[in-house]
Formats: sequence, structure tokens, C-alpha cells
Amino acid sequence: MAKSTLRFRDSAAAYDQLAAKIRKRDFSPIYLLMGEERYFIDRLTKQLSEGVLSEAEKAFNQITVYGKDTDSGQIINLCRQLPMMGRRQVIIVKEAQQLKGLDKLSLYTEHPLDTTLLVICHKDKNLDKRTALYKSCAAHGAVFESVRPRDYEIAAWLQQTIKDKGLTIDTKALSMLTDHLGTDLSKIDNELQKLTVSLPADTRRITDRDIEANIGISKDFNNFELCKAVTDRNMARALMIADHFSRNPKQNPLLLTIMALFAQFRDMFIVNYLVWQSRHRAKPFPSDAELMKILRKSNTFVLGEIKQAAARWDNRRVFGVLGLLREYDAKSKGLDSGGASDGELLRELLLKIFLG
Repeated sequence: MAKSTLRFRDSAAAYDQLAAKIRKRDFSPIYLLMGEERYFIDRLTKQLSEGVLSEAEKAFNQITVYGKDTDSGQIINLCRQLPMMGRRQVIIVKEAQQLKGLDKLSLYTEHPLDTTLLVICHKDKNLDKRTALYKSCAAHGAVFESVRPRDYEIAAWLQQTIKDKGLTIDTKALSMLTDHLGTDLSKIDNELQKLTVSLPADTRRITDRDIEANIGISKDFNNFELCKAVTDRNMARALMIADHFSRNPKQNPLLLTIMALFAQFRDMFIVNYLVWQSRHRAKPFPSDAELMKILRKSNTFVLGEIKQAAARWDNRRVFGVLGLLREYDAKSKGLDSGGASDGELLRELLLKIFLG
């Protein structure tokens, strides 16, 4: 089966569109929700389970089954039943990827009933698009493909999600969240819910102080501040932050720190290379809009920071740092680490960056 070429931002946009249709009660007889990112699938399933029938109707006309506990024949029989004392019934199949003979559901999905709303939750991977089940779901219902984000895609999604709540977020606060929470959308959403509930009623801008007070990420000792100290060549400040990390290893995993540093120096390398091309090969340096696309950034402030940092570092040094980061990425996973703790490895890495 060919690997999907759908991008995370396309998946997020498709989720917004489908969620909006459901809110308007513009329902499809079949929903095939599939893919590797569980967050969107769970959100849509919850919306359908809560928004189609009234509480009174659910008692008779809403059934949830699990793939490992049932079979296709039982699901088809449920779908072909008529609703009791209502116009519609809802059948939700969770963990459908565990259902034996899954493709036999096409015997129903090729001829669905208007009185049944079937939700198929196929998590962790896509249904084969060559199958009769996929083709019939696409022809007669709604198919949603949930794509897992890359680390560089989280910031833009989170910024838009916060904007949808009527809020804005400072660049540093955004970096603190993305560095600390990674790419787990469910975890990010849970922390964001706690944050927005905790903010004063008149707050419209989320700052680093809000993140520190409500999520517990230090505004002074985090990956954003460490990256800034390193690119500013402030060794004392960088080592102070590293010392804080070593005393709080669970809140500051070494791997995430290395990833943040690598992203910073990778962007600097690209900017310096583009500068070199403009000077030595007469190739125009990209506009800010073009450079934002190249670096996959979402605002000009971050772009300005990267340009300033790149100007302070020769690309031969940057290339050397990238090599060190790859080396310590392996050590953080236990390869040739010599039994050193994460705190010791980080301090050793920083000294090599500054003194190498």
C-alpha cells in the first residue's frame, strides 16, 4: 500500500471542516475516521457520540462496540436494524483495526441505510484505500485521514488553536509549550485546557509567566532560554540552565533539549548557506516570506532571531555543532555514554560547543 502524502496541516484543516459540518447537523451515513494520530479521531468520535442523538434517544439508539470483542456480521446486523422511537440510530465501532474480517463491512457500507449513522474508528494506521470498504465509505460517507504532526508543525497548529479561543501567545511562551510537550496533541490539548481555565477572565495574551504559573515550566530555565544563551555565546548562562536541568531531569529530558538545539543550529546553517550563495553565486537572498517557508516558521519575530544568531556563527562552527548534537543524541539514548547522567552529558556537550 502506498504511503500517504497528506500533510498534517491538511489533516487539521479537514478536521475543522468535518467538525463544523457535524455542529451544523449535516451528517453523513458513514464516518471512516482513520490514521496514525488518535487525537483528531477521538475528538470527532466524541462529537458524534454526544451531538447526534438526545440523551433520551441514546438509551435505545446508540451502541458502541469494540473491534476485538465483535465481528463484522454483528455490526452489519446492528446497522440494518431500525431505530426505536426515533429517526436515527448511531453505531460506533472503536478500535476497528482489531476487527477480524474488517473489509466484510463493505457488505453494508455499499448500501447504507439513511436511518443509521455508522462511525468506524480505525486508529494507528490507514485503511487500505484499494479495499471495497474504503471505496464504499468514500462513495457514500465521509472519510477522514488523521496525520501525526512533525515537531516543526506543532507551533503553527498550537498558535491557531489558541487564536480560535480568542487568545494570542507570546513567542517565548509558545516555544516553552512546544519544547516541553512535544508532538502529543492530546497532552497539548489537556494542558491548554487547564491553562485557559486558569487565566484571569480579562486575559487575552498568554505570556511565559502564565506558562510558568499554570503548567509548571520555568520561564527562566527552559529550552528556549538555553538555545538563546548558546547562540548568544553566553556560556555562564547556558551552564546555569544546564545545572537546573540536571536537578530536574524529569521536567527537562535531554533528548528534547538536543532536539531544540539541533533545530536552532539547523536553521542557522540554512540561513548562512543562503547568505553564502547570495555573495558568491549571485543568487538573491530569499525574502522574509520565502525564508519563512524554507525554515517552516510562522512569524517574522522568530525569523529575525534566527538571522541575528546566524550572523554570530560561522557555518564551519555551525556544522561542527550539528555533528556534536548528533553524537550526543546517540549518547542520550545510551550509546557510548559511559554511564554518564543526562546532566553530565549536557554539561559536556555545552563545553564542547563553547570551547571547541
